[in-house]
This record gives sequence, structure tokens and C-alpha cells, in this order.
Amino acid sequence: MQELLYLNKELVKELTENWLKSGLEKNDMVLVHSSLSSFFKKYKNRGIEISPEDILQSLMNAVGEKGTLIFPVYNFGFTKGIPFDIRNSKSETGILTETARNHKAFVRTGHPMFSLTAAGYYKNEFEDLDNYSAFGKDSPFAILTEFDGKIAAIDVAGEFCMTYYHFIEESENAPNRFHKTFKGRYIDKNGNEAVKEYNVYSRKTDIGVETDVKPMEELLWSKGLYKGDRPMEGTGMHVIKARTVYDEASKLIKDGKTLGMLYRINSNSDKNI
Repeated sequence: MQELLYLNKELVKELTENWLKSGLEKNDMVLVHSSLSSFFKKYKNRGIEISPEDILQSLMNAVGEKGTLIFPVYNFGFTKGIPFDIRNSKSETGILTETARNHKAFVRTGHPMFSLTAAGYYKNEFEDLDNYSAFGKDSPFAILTEFDGKIAAIDVAGEFCMTYYHFIEESENAPNRFHKTFKGRYIDKNGNEAVKEYNVYSRKTDIGVETDVKPMEELLWSKGLYKGDRPMEGTGMHVIKARTVYDEASKLIKDGKTLGMLYRINSNSDKNI
């Protein structure tokens, strides 16, 4: 991947080494989630100014020339009647993802709410991907699974970022969600505008379903399936294979044990599944 312009080569080297200690490897395909406010503060306390570009470059270095980096660049304006512009609609999932979206090495997938941006060896698998279903078999999450990719998180717990669970829920027809369609104005990479329709496997809010995957996350940690460190500890990064998450969560779905593991029912609701 093309090298970014950055100011602190020693810092980038340190970060690269940290990611490799945390479970990333050369040639990985990895989806990276992040929350950087505390991460920046940690380095500031050491008297070090750190930039999103430093972090992005370090991740590029960690996976190498044959690796593939993926970031969530979700934007929910489409659900509010705001046109989605694949070229310009900003990421609402943090400064690192927006830095990646604006980098010329990255391509963006087409779903107007749950798009991802990718660069590296297999970026062509994501380029011009216009998946109808956010979490379906036509989605980037399916590609991540097919290529035995990993999911990494920097200073953010899985219960706040792991959208991959929704891919598993849709794949296994989990009972807490249903297919919901959204229609709106869409501007493609050539500037052409049209009215388009997309699907999201959404929570059954009518029966009080609320996403709560913290118990599932704790199960993965208790089994030793994560590599790396918890948020705010050590390197701040933890890593897991997407297929491992899939196998663990899909078993619960098949066994009818997802209530209390992947979701809860709002206590104000008098309805049950």
C-alpha cells in the first residue's frame, strides 16, 4: 500500500510492532474498529502528539504489501432522507475511518448506511461492490469471512463496535431481527443520482429487542479466542478471526440461546419472542 506522509517514523514503528504483538500478521485481511480519544490522550501524557495518519500508516505496515485493510465508514443520513453520496458522505464511525475514506488508496463499498472502505492486496474484491443487504451474503462481511479475515479493535470494546454479529444473525436467520427496506436518493461515483432501495437486517423494536453483545464478547474472552489487550490496556488492540466469531455465535443461534447473549428484551416491553 502507498506510504502516507507522516511526521513521526519512530512512533509509526512502535505502533506497527504493537499491532503485530496484538494478533495482526503480515498478509492479513482485517476489519479495524477504533475509538481514539483515549488513545490520543495516552500518548499525549507521554509528551507525544499522534495523528490518525500515523495510526493508518502503522496498520498498513503491519499487514504489509499483501495485506488488506478495511474500515467501517457508516453513515445514517439515508435513513433521515439525506441523499447518500458515495464520494462525499462522511464516515460517522470515527476520525481514523474518515482518514482512510479520504485516502486515494481506499475504495468504498456501496451500501448507503453500512459501507466499508478497503485498500491493499484484495481491494478489488470490494471495489464497485453495491450490496443490497447490509449484512447479507452479498456484503463485505461475507468477503471478510470467505478470505478468513480478522477483526481488530483499537481502544474500543466489541460490544460497541462488532457489527459483524449482524452478518451472522442474518446468515443464520436469528429470531431477534427482520428484513427492513430503506429507500432514498443515491449519488454514485460518477455523480449520477437515482432513487435506490437497500435492506438492513434490523432489530425487532416492536417487541423491545435491544442489541447487547457484551455477554457474547465476554464468552470469547473467557475462551481465550481474542489475542491482544482489552481497551485502555497494553497496546489497546485486540484481534480475532471473523470465522471464529461466526462459529461461536452461529452455534448459539442454532441452539436458540441468543437471548441474553446477543440481545435483550427491554424491560418496559411486555412482549416476548
